[in-house]
Amino acid sequence: MDERTAWHEQRRQAIAGHAAAQAASREAEARQAAELLTGFVRRAAERGLPPHPLTARSFDGRATYRTKAKGWFLKSNRSVAVGEHGEYYVLTVPASLRARFTGAELSPSIPRLIVGAGGGDGETVPLAQLLDQRLDAGVSWP
Repeated sequence: MDERTAWHEQRRQAIAGHAAAQAASREAEARQAAELLTGFVRRAAERGLPPHPLTARSFDGRATYRTKAKGWFLKSNRSVAVGEHGEYYVLTVPASLRARFTGAELSPSIPRLIVGAGGGDGETVPLAQLLDQRLDAGVSWP
């Protein structure tokens, strides 16, 4: 019984160590991405790119809702944005009758260096590339 208990304890520690390493890696990635977002907001202001009201779509794509947030859309399908204070938004929300009248509530997401990573649809783009493309587009963003 002692060997089995020791094996279980060793396995538990290995899993905990792996989880801690993965969490530290995600935190470091989020810090790097946040620095990119902060730099984008600064450069957008330097270039005179004003933030615009952000809209969100329902998960099923059938409804569009206004929000209280302002910022810059990063993708032409308006699914990802940077808030005016450097927040990272994934602009999908649950469908809601209330949101049709009062607007949708947005919560910032943890930014990733690769937008779409782990999303399952295979469409991944480096965050830095999206930010540069948005700055290069200027005021004529779709």
